[in-house]
This record gives sequence, C-alpha cells and structure tokens, in this order.
Amino acid sequence: MRWLVAPMIYGLLLLMAPPSKAAGDVILSGPLMPGGLITGKTQPGSLITLNGKAVRVAAGGTFLLGFGRDAKPAQTLEIRAPNGFSYTRDLQLQPRSYQITRIDGLAERKVTPKPEDSKRIQQDNAGIGRVRRLDSHMEDFLSGFQWPASGRISGVFGSQRVLNGKPRSPHNGVDIAAPAGAPVHAAAAGSVALVHPDMFYSGKTVMIDHGHGLSSVYIHMRKIVVKPGQRVNKGDKIGEVGMTGRATGPHLHWGISLFTTHLDPMLVVAGKTGIEVAE
Repeated sequence: MRWLVAPMIYGLLLLMAPPSKAAGDVILSGPLMPGGLITGKTQPGSLITLNGKAVRVAAGGTFLLGFGRDAKPAQTLEIRAPNGFSYTRDLQLQPRSYQITRIDGLAERKVTPKPEDSKRIQQDNAGIGRVRRLDSHMEDFLSGFQWPASGRISGVFGSQRVLNGKPRSPHNGVDIAAPAGAPVHAAAAGSVALVHPDMFYSGKTVMIDHGHGLSSVYIHMRKIVVKPGQRVNKGDKIGEVGMTGRATGPHLHWGISLFTTHLDPMLVVAGKTGIEVAE
C-alpha cells in the first residue's frame, strides 16, 4: 500500500495487489476519516467488501465507501478480482473530534414531541428510510458536488446538540444560514426521490438520489420547485431557503448519506469556495 498524494484531509490511495497474482489495483479517492466519502475504482468484474459487507461495483469498476461519525479507526477492505484471486487491505481512518452545539428558543413540541405527534414522525421517517434504501445503478455522483446555497455555516456535521437545554442526537449534516427566499440548488446531478410539503422536524423537504445508495437531503425550505422523479443537474434550482419545521431562523440543512450512513458534506466539497465558515 502506498500513498500517491500526502494523506492530509484528502488523498489518492493506490492499493497494490501482491505482485505474484494479477488481481489489478484499486484506487481510492477522498478523505479517510469519519464522515468521509470515498470514490473507488477497481478492475471491472471485481467484488468488493468493506468489513465483510458487500459494496456495489459498477460495470466500469466504480464504487463508493462511506464512514459514519463514529466509524472505527480500523477498516478492512477485501477485493476479489475476476480471476478469483482475493486480497485484503487494512485502512486506518484519521481521528476527528466534534463540537457541542447549544440551540435555545426552539418550540418545545419540536424538542419533546407530544404523543399525538408520533404517527406523523413515523410516517416522515418511513419516507426518508425508503429513499436511503435505494440502490440504483446511476452514477450521478461522478458529476461532483457543489454547495447548494451560499451563506454562513451555522451548524456542522457530527456536533453533539443540546436543544433547549436537553441533549439530543448529533447533527447529521451542515446548516447554511441564508436569507429567506435565497435559492437552493441541487448539490449534484440525480433524480428527485422525495418531495414533502411539511415534515414534523424538517418542514419542506427534498431528497435526491445520486446512485449507488448515495443521496442528499435539503430541509427547512420555504418553497420547493421540483417534483418526485424529476431529473436535475448539478446547480439546478430545487427550492428556496426557509425556516419550516424545527428551526429558529432561515437556513438550509444539507445532508449526504450513503444508505443509512450519514456523511459530512463539508468533506465532500472540501476546497470549494463561496461559503463563509462561522468562527
């Protein structure tokens, strides 16, 4: 195993097969750290597993790996080449720490829902879960990702949230504070997999399927201008910034998931400009 580019936040990793077997090489591109999305390339017809779980490999050999907020540092990648030879490589994730975010002023019902809210929340979660189970053959993620809105980063991935003084689950995306009505764009090409006018927590919500189990979500919007099943290109307008659902001010919550694994959007678009990061 050797690095082609110094392993800082981003790197290009070439996994060399043992020279005694013609298994081909595997190239990984992206941040080897919790929250990171890796794009891989292998010999067409190869089989890939990560920690024993099968990974979709496209006809051309492209595949995706994703590491959640609390992913273990040691990861095991197994490659089985078309000739039947298999070999494993150990991946070591860089450690990272997370902030604690305190948000006050939320409607108490949005922090501690009433019993009568449970059915609505379950229905919302079922719709989101359906999208995160999609495993389409599309490779729209190859278009790359851009920021879906311009503004100040007011919430970061992985931060432990304390809402109205009550500890809650970690933040699973990025919040971009922007004026109400500011445009929201598709971060990458894909197919609109979900449009909802009013989810309990997230308000007006859009989800886009980018293929191979990779999806993005855009929530708290004031207006939605796309429909389910619609194809979008990277940069197409899909809605407007708002503060619907659980929000104290206008902003866009943007999330990226590989199936049910939440990823850090800031790592996916690291190095892209046009966003003011809060100090």
